Amino acid sequence: MISRRQFLYSAGGLTATSASTAAYGVSEPVVRLALTRYDLSPRRWPADFPLKIAVIADIHACDPWMSLDRISEIVDRTNALNADIIVMLGDYVAGLRHVTRFIPASEWAAVLAGLKAPLGVHAILGNHDYWEDKALQRRGEGTPPARRALEHVGIPVYENDAVRLVKDGRPFWLAGLGDQLAYMPARRFRHVAQVGVDDLGATLAQVTDDAPVILLAHEPDIAVRVPSRVALQLSGHTHGGQVRLLGWSPAVPVKHGMRLAYGHLKLKTDVIVSGGLGCSIMPFRLGVPPEIVQVTLGARGPAMS
Repeated sequence: MISRRQFLYSAGGLTATSASTAAYGVSEPVVRLALTRYDLSPRRWPADFPLKIAVIADIHACDPWMSLDRISEIVDRTNALNADIIVMLGDYVAGLRHVTRFIPASEWAAVLAGLKAPLGVHAILGNHDYWEDKALQRRGEGTPPARRALEHVGIPVYENDAVRLVKDGRPFWLAGLGDQLAYMPARRFRHVAQVGVDDLGATLAQVTDDAPVILLAHEPDIAVRVPSRVALQLSGHTHGGQVRLLGWSPAVPVKHGMRLAYGHLKLKTDVIVSGGLGCSIMPFRLGVPPEIVQVTLGARGPAMS
């Protein structure tokens, strides 16, 4: 089976006969910016408790594909949604080598500091936020620069943590899972007993009452293990496959009998996988434009636009 990396290299290197398609695919990351809305009534979320969530995933900051000006545009568009809460799902650092500049964490974090919401801005990390730090990979432990940069500008970063928030006197829990692939490259340097830093049990053990739970998990794969106690899981990582043809993401493999690639899925809990904003491996997107996601809970029925 062709790997995601092989597929994206092939898609990004289309022949001259497909030049117009290739040009469109390369322009999508820097020209288009979509807003995708989901109105949901999960089983474990009170129907009379409206909550609007703005979701940002997979920025992959770098010039020219995700410049500081582009990130500033994303911040402005996100703030304009007037969401109750903003969550960021990881992978802030570049995930490709075809760039003119790798943007330092301090610079992109300073722009993201402009995000504002009544219930705050909350973040988790993604695999690339760990993978960029080669010294951390050799040690098999440590704090990635992305986390330090976000916390420096006042944005809390969750790693197997949960916090109880309240809106209009109604409580809910926001839980953030550690990244499931954090030390994948460490296999090159040392034996690692655990590739990820995720601990789902320890994360959910911090929930101390029956208020509904929202789980942030960079990779969506954990969904098959998430119990029905969780009302909603929000994930990124896949970029929707980065190339999506007729609703199919060929670069995302089937795992656990399903393709956790993009959109709204109903398992034991409701799962939304964002198509993200940046690019990985190749600066090429087709059929899945960069998107900000808006999720409204407590809606009367499921909808997407």
